[in-house]
Amino acid sequence: MSLAALALVATSALAADGRAETPAGVPDYRTDVRPVLARRCVVCHGCYDAPCQLKLGAHAGIARGASKERVYDGTRLREEAPSRLFRDATATAAWRERGFHTVLGSDGAAENSVMARILALRREHPLPSGPLLPDSFDFSLKRDQYCAAPGEFDEFAAEHPLWSMPYGLPDLPQAEYDVLQRWLAAGAPDSAPDPLPAAVTDAIASWEALLNGDALRTRLVARYLYEHLFLAHLYFGDDSTPDAPVFFRLVRSRTPPGEPIDVIATRRPYEDPGVVRVWYRLWRDPLSVVDKTHMPYRLDAERREKWQRWFFDAAFEVAALPGYDAETAANPFITFQAIPPGARHRFLLDEARFTIMNFIKGPVCRGAIALNVIQDRFWVFFTRPGLLHSRAYADFLAAQDEHLRLPSESDGKLWSIAHWRRYDKAQQAYLRAKLDFIRDNHETFERGKLDVVWDGDGRNPDAALSVFRHHDSATVVSGMIGRAPLTAWVIDYPVLERIHYLLVAGYDVYGSASHQAMTRLYMDFLRMEAEMNFLAFLPPQTRRDEIARWYRGATDEVADYVKVYFEQDVIAPLYERYGVAPKVELFERLAAHLEPALGASDYALASSGLPETTVEALDELMDLRGRAAALLPQTVFVNIPGHGALTLLSDSAYANISSMFFEDLRRLPDDDRLTVVNGLLGAYPDMLLEVEAGSLPAFARAIGRLREDADWSRLLDDYGVRRTDPRFWAVSDALHSKQRAARPVEAGILDFSRLDNR
Repeated sequence: MSLAALALVATSALAADGRAETPAGVPDYRTDVRPVLARRCVVCHGCYDAPCQLKLGAHAGIARGASKERVYDGTRLREEAPSRLFRDATATAAWRERGFHTVLGSDGAAENSVMARILALRREHPLPSGPLLPDSFDFSLKRDQYCAAPGEFDEFAAEHPLWSMPYGLPDLPQAEYDVLQRWLAAGAPDSAPDPLPAAVTDAIASWEALLNGDALRTRLVARYLYEHLFLAHLYFGDDSTPDAPVFFRLVRSRTPPGEPIDVIATRRPYEDPGVVRVWYRLWRDPLSVVDKTHMPYRLDAERREKWQRWFFDAAFEVAALPGYDAETAANPFITFQAIPPGARHRFLLDEARFTIMNFIKGPVCRGAIALNVIQDRFWVFFTRPGLLHSRAYADFLAAQDEHLRLPSESDGKLWSIAHWRRYDKAQQAYLRAKLDFIRDNHETFERGKLDVVWDGDGRNPDAALSVFRHHDSATVVSGMIGRAPLTAWVIDYPVLERIHYLLVAGYDVYGSASHQAMTRLYMDFLRMEAEMNFLAFLPPQTRRDEIARWYRGATDEVADYVKVYFEQDVIAPLYERYGVAPKVELFERLAAHLEPALGASDYALASSGLPETTVEALDELMDLRGRAAALLPQTVFVNIPGHGALTLLSDSAYANISSMFFEDLRRLPDDDRLTVVNGLLGAYPDMLLEVEAGSLPAFARAIGRLREDADWSRLLDDYGVRRTDPRFWAVSDALHSKQRAARPVEAGILDFSRLDNR
């Protein structure tokens, strides 16, 4: 049988139950091929920044193929048409019209398959031997991409014979290579996923019924939930949830429950759906789960009871549904004014880590512009829900329309310093109005007490969060991890909601450079407001001292804005009495205040199960400051054979983070620190190491002695698992396995696109 005939049989054969049936001798996509792609290919081809937009985490992405257009372009003057898989087109023909070309060849002919040929190219031209790859390999994120179409592959292979797949990584094991090539030769047939269990289909029906009631109040609440959960990986379960749940996305559909989902694809979740009635549906996500975008959110009986109590059974009326006009849809304080702010706040805090994770991971996979607005590591706390959440407070927030306007409402305008001054003026006006409101309602505001800070209701570990920035990505985990950071945030409800509509609901990865710049600019104001909320718990002189450290060398505009907090008295007077080290004492008091909720963290070295002397040696690394920490990459994963894993996180220091430009000129490497945690923290490792448990104390001493690049190179010679290391895939598999064992619901495929070549 010819390859073309085999491909036809493979894609048309059906089993008795109507599912696609893979012909005998052809690897099955679900059981044989998809696991190989996940382990070896999705580690680089899983997100918006997948080379050539080739997303290999779903069969539809493979069938869509590749594009020469970039998603990430910091220079474009106009927004780009979105190319979201499963959203902006569904049929392969539609993607061809949008410039995507096949990587599978035509008529099942393997000789025309870019995917088959680029894998085979490795066998013809193996990687050079040695610990490091030559400089001809470009691993920078902005590197040129050669997205060869079938007719262009010969020229590509002649010019770049070493640029085979996996790019800059060891070749696939023979058995895995054979699986992919046999599957590609058969025409890359798809196979249907396993049918959903009856319990899951029943849960879908139940939750969709809850979200699609006819009452105006229900429809408004459902819109609010959708605009905050549209990025979530929803799953059903309780304490007995299986290790590998099926994940769903909450989508807007033109069709009601019981009918096939017809997804409404708008650029932003709050834009006009173009239909009279929106239906909120649970869509099964077929993509492989990748760590960098995975944000699980459980739907269970407890969650339903809370939503019922906060929203669906609460005593409030909705006279008319708000529209989707650009002037108001991006402002949640107007759109959802009828929903009590206390209910909205409790909803956001109930899964506070998820809420913040949306800001950190959000709709992006590469966020240097957005993320250089935050420190490399800081702690986050929240104000207590119920504080100032009267009906008058909802009216106050809605009345601040002009002062709380977000830049996503005006994408077409070019960024300039005038935008800073406009938002500066609006933010100052809001802060003064906010403080006046607090003073007018002082009986509801408990001054001078840490009770203002949410204690997680004594059981929610998200009461405090640790945020780690890794240059252009970031991670958020529960608890106060590591040594006390330079800065901390206390986030109140208005800041929490505005950050969501700025960085999540309102952010467009396909937007213009101006849109992205204005988003980053406005985030400056929100970060400073959260920082000032934290400083409110400290004495006035300590506030000034801290600000002087946080904003060394800041621009005149930023310096003048910060002065407003002191000169115009817009920080609420919450401070108590302290000794000689107020910030240290405040962190200690916060830790005690939150201890019942936080408990012991899995990320603490004490949870590693390593000998006490080893834990002490590793813990001492967190007292390092300066050169040793600066020499380490941002994120280093350490595999411990026969045991667990560690993560070393370099905390880069800056004079200030108040500008999106010239970040390198504001670096303070002498102030760099190091955080060491148990387990894997981060989606983008810069380096993989392997250290035997008994060698960890010596390894820690070697890190402490790092002084120059040559020292780091010698350490890698002893412990490194470089790109060329024959152990690479075995160590990768071990780390993924340990991640799944430690956090089965949260685990996702890591991304190796940032790995060092040194």
